[in-house]
Amino acid sequence: MSRRRVAVTGLGVLAACGVGREDFWAGLLSEAPRGLRAVVGFDPTPHFANAKELRRHDRFTQFALACASEALEEAGDLNPDPDRAGVWIGTGVGGLMSTETHVLWHFVKGPKRVTPFLIPMMMANAAAAAVSMRHGYQGPCEVTSTACASSTQSIGNAAELIRHGRCDVMLAGGSECSSSPTGLQGFANMTALSRTGISRPFDRERDGFLHAEGCGVLVLEELDYARARGAAVLAEITGYASTADAYHITAPSPGGAGAVSCMERAVADAGLEPSDVVHINAHGTSTPLNDANEAEAIVKVFGTPGPLVTSTKGVTGHALGAAGAVEAVAVIMAMQHGVLPPTAGYENPDPDMAPIRIVAPDPCAWAPGPSLSNSFGFGGHNACLVISPPPAD
Repeated sequence: MSRRRVAVTGLGVLAACGVGREDFWAGLLSEAPRGLRAVVGFDPTPHFANAKELRRHDRFTQFALACASEALEEAGDLNPDPDRAGVWIGTGVGGLMSTETHVLWHFVKGPKRVTPFLIPMMMANAAAAAVSMRHGYQGPCEVTSTACASSTQSIGNAAELIRHGRCDVMLAGGSECSSSPTGLQGFANMTALSRTGISRPFDRERDGFLHAEGCGVLVLEELDYARARGAAVLAEITGYASTADAYHITAPSPGGAGAVSCMERAVADAGLEPSDVVHINAHGTSTPLNDANEAEAIVKVFGTPGPLVTSTKGVTGHALGAAGAVEAVAVIMAMQHGVLPPTAGYENPDPDMAPIRIVAPDPCAWAPGPSLSNSFGFGGHNACLVISPPPAD
């Protein structure tokens, strides 16, 4: 069955390394900070009518509204049929900050201190709903919550709605702000966080990830629709796949079996051969098991030397459910600039790891081509996007 093509025409992003596209890109090419990767310098007030409205939205929803606005501004005058425009924004935990704050207030200050807006602040679909209402998009409005695979699956699912004719326009991505004291302690107690405060994807000394905030939103359009309105096409979503390890709640399956299947399916979905893929933005969290399994899976699918590989989490940290969207933006901006950001923190090759071509310590000039963006989440969720340069035809 023939299917429609999916163009990317707008990007919105904020992360620990920068708020907005240009600062984000500059941050990817700069030295990585240490410790918790919070988003600093973000001012939500321009996106709300007043302080009262602002207080009714959790920070992860504020992020999504800001990024959607930036992406739509770049995309230009869309003016879609509201019924054929939708929103799909993923998150791992939703409004955890609001949940924890009001639980504390409930038991310390009394039940009346719990805001009546707590439920719409904490619910995982809050960001997608807020973006839909802000822009009047009346088509599908959904959320995927599959841990660290959430936003990659959200972009893939949104692309499918365009491919198969349900929508012409989708706002898709993910948002996460889960750095509450209890949330952080939960990750620390399961020994997932770096004890040194350094993210070292694929490095021999890697000892865990750095918890981060972040958000990324892409404007997706049917290619002919975008061309008809004279939009500048930034990239094309050419392939997508989702699989499950069906193995363990936190550990990846041995040998990266689920990741292998997901990458193979995504490449096939794009109508490509593994040899056509020139770059992989790896999940690369800086945890011992994840990085070793992902490297093994990459070699199994692509052989050696294989594509150029980078993990932008060396700079951004791990934004959980938003990571895939932030990384999709990184891939597209790398295409725009003709430069691959380095894997910050990578210094010492791991002799026990399958050999992959890691971009480090410096940025790398490249001829943009089909690229894979990987996301693998707790629960065994795997998601892969194939992102290609703007089509010439």
